[in-house]
Amino acid sequence: MVVSAKMIAVSGSNRPPLAGAKLLRKTDPKRLIKVSIYIRRNPNTSSEATSTIATLNAQPPQSRRYLSKTELASMFGADPKEVQAVEDWAKSCKLKVTDVDAGKRRVQVEGSVAAINKAFGVQLNDYRHPEGYEYRGREGQVHVPESLYGIVESVLGLDTRRVGRPRLRRPAVKPVDWEKASPSSGRRHAAGAGASNPWPGTFFPPQAAALYNYPHNLTGSGQNVAIMSFNGAPDGNPHGGYSLAALNTYFEKVLGGTTPQITNVVVSGPGNDPGPDTSASDRQGDSTGEVMLDACVVGSVAPGAHIFMYFTEFTTQGWVDALQEAIAGDNDIAVISISYGNPEDDPQGAWTAAGVQTVNEAFQAAIAAGITICCASGDDGSSDGVASGAHVDFPASSPYVLGVGGTKLTASSLSPPEIASEVVWNEVAQGAGAGGGGISALFTKPAWQDGVKVPPSVNPPHQVGRGVPDVAADADPYSGVVVMHINGKQLEPIGGTSAATPLWASLIARLNQGLNARCGFINPTLYTKCEHGVLNDITTGNNGAYAAGPGWDACTGLGTPQGQNLLKALSTAPSVASRKVAAHV
Repeated sequence: MVVSAKMIAVSGSNRPPLAGAKLLRKTDPKRLIKVSIYIRRNPNTSSEATSTIATLNAQPPQSRRYLSKTELASMFGADPKEVQAVEDWAKSCKLKVTDVDAGKRRVQVEGSVAAINKAFGVQLNDYRHPEGYEYRGREGQVHVPESLYGIVESVLGLDTRRVGRPRLRRPAVKPVDWEKASPSSGRRHAAGAGASNPWPGTFFPPQAAALYNYPHNLTGSGQNVAIMSFNGAPDGNPHGGYSLAALNTYFEKVLGGTTPQITNVVVSGPGNDPGPDTSASDRQGDSTGEVMLDACVVGSVAPGAHIFMYFTEFTTQGWVDALQEAIAGDNDIAVISISYGNPEDDPQGAWTAAGVQTVNEAFQAAIAAGITICCASGDDGSSDGVASGAHVDFPASSPYVLGVGGTKLTASSLSPPEIASEVVWNEVAQGAGAGGGGISALFTKPAWQDGVKVPPSVNPPHQVGRGVPDVAADADPYSGVVVMHINGKQLEPIGGTSAATPLWASLIARLNQGLNARCGFINPTLYTKCEHGVLNDITTGNNGAYAAGPGWDACTGLGTPQGQNLLKALSTAPSVASRKVAAHV
């Protein structure tokens, strides 16, 4: 591969060789592929965007004026002249321009592998990943003409390795036919349900919400909640999706409620493509259990909300394209629930620095649009599944999202709902995972964490960075939520921060309704007005390298939901205007 002297590498685009990957062949030069070119934010509006975020962060939700879609595109989008320059260059490279959107900072192109290789100064090859699947990839850097250096921020779609793992855990129990879980069994009931819970110690999602004192008169009405749903890859696998019939049975017959409004948004890949959700398919990356879990939790805890299922591929391109669509698109999303992630410093090279930057800039735009983004912090404790050291999950480690950790919840009573105890989720010794959390190696400590004691990382050189998570909720699979299997016949308990995250997303939807205003980026308010006496402070347990204690900790953040307290605190929160709570932008 020869790169012209007039071509310059895109900053942060380097991909080192992946240890254990096997080079199979050069990718067929005639194969057509689609690429998303992301352009930097308009430099003429950069200072205004920074000021807007800082102003919003210093205000309580009811005082905030979020940007309209037109204002968002103008302030957080790309310079139309730079978009045109990229479009013109792509056409000169014999690439077909399939979509142009300055508001999303994106130019999408299609072309043969040969044309793509030449245009970006790369060599695309087919590899076998150490996990056994084939992917298209590259090594080294992506290049653009000197005239576009600094303008092109990232080029996504060249590498198709899977990015993002579902953050769910299953206990060692067998699913049970819901019709056999009858109230006559004498086991505990879901309120208004047509079935009993066969697993003492676990909860139907509305029961967990009641234990957390979610405002009972609120349903999330008027709120649009996006659930990120990953599946597919260029080879067509893995599966992932939901069954509307199974959800109908769950909401209406098992829980005795109604089925919420659900709309599919297909960004890339096959769309709603449920797999068998077996142990074998799970090993192949089938995310069906994850999709069903998210839908069951949000649909039962915030039944008045309109759920949008954003289906996209398990690739960096799939991630960013879906986020841009949810944030800058036309569905007026108020809350985004993301139950997937990878270690931010993933040894498998899932994220490039350029990819992380593009995701974070989408998150910044979400703040200006008044969108709360809830992200699972991981299910492997402080290691985050990496062989050595302590690591945190991205995107939960982003300083622009609400990172959600995990606990083990025990109830003394369900009627009335009373919590007996709650500790850090850590069932590693039993092979059932632990809540993720720790200190970011990528992001500095945001100013809104200055008021809490974020410890140095346990990893050398022991720097203090962004502390993860911000909050937590029930995630231990043995105290998890009972949901419907894709077959529509069986119930099963599932845990993981994949369960905790939609619990928080549902609470935000209900709070938005109660406040008649969007919480938006809630972190600055949580850390300044809700550090003490608002949430359930979890002080017992550890996730490996970090221990819980009074106040914020790197296991459960500020604590677990106390819905009525939080609604009251947000309803009466005065302005927190000071530079101490301005976000890092």
